[in-house]
Amino acid sequence: MEMLNGLGSLLVACIEVVLLVNLLVFAEKNKLNILAMLIIALLALYQTFEFLMCQAGLVSPEYPYLTFVVITFLPPLNFYFTSIFIKSKFFSKLSIIVFIAGIFFIAFYTIRIKEFAVTQCTVLYARYNYPLGDVYGFYYYIPILGSIVMIVNELLKTSDAKQKTISKILLAGSIFISIPPVTGLVLTFWHSYDLISVVVSVMCKFAIVYALCLGFICLYNSPTKNERKNS
Repeated sequence: MEMLNGLGSLLVACIEVVLLVNLLVFAEKNKLNILAMLIIALLALYQTFEFLMCQAGLVSPEYPYLTFVVITFLPPLNFYFTSIFIKSKFFSKLSIIVFIAGIFFIAFYTIRIKEFAVTQCTVLYARYNYPLGDVYGFYYYIPILGSIVMIVNELLKTSDAKQKTISKILLAGSIFISIPPVTGLVLTFWHSYDLISVVVSVMCKFAIVYALCLGFICLYNSPTKNERKNS
């Protein structure tokens, strides 16, 4: 079974890369779409790193550290993406704080790289050891919760049909990727720390649904052929 380790990561990475290529070709390159494509690119890069660590033997501490550098940019980027979507200057400025927190973790982890390790690889997920796991989890999941609150508020107040459709898709994707961290929170109360160590990997598998939601939004947020002709 070891030869199949990381296969799930490779499959997800391939789907996300194909999605990204199609968006680069067919979607309009406006600010919202570019941010969405960047999120998808980071998700694909994470899955690629995970596959290489599980199959190519890249298990020295530097590789899981680089993997965490990649995903550390996802919470602030997604928070910023949501703030741009709802056109909120306040939350756009607030996203700077989330970015600063992410940079802090990257800098802090740089001096503790040797504590990073891939402790287990399976077909669907990898298990990591990394410092300050609980604090990092707080940093990672709070922006997701904040994004959900922003989307719900936008859904309730907007009367624009297009904005409502995008809000519903974003909300569905955000709730779906929240399943692993919510499960992790429950496991924390049960002191099941061994299972908590796989939450990051499992969440990034769940994020393929979020990537597909972003892909739909990019295309929906692009002018049709007739609209381009009339413009």
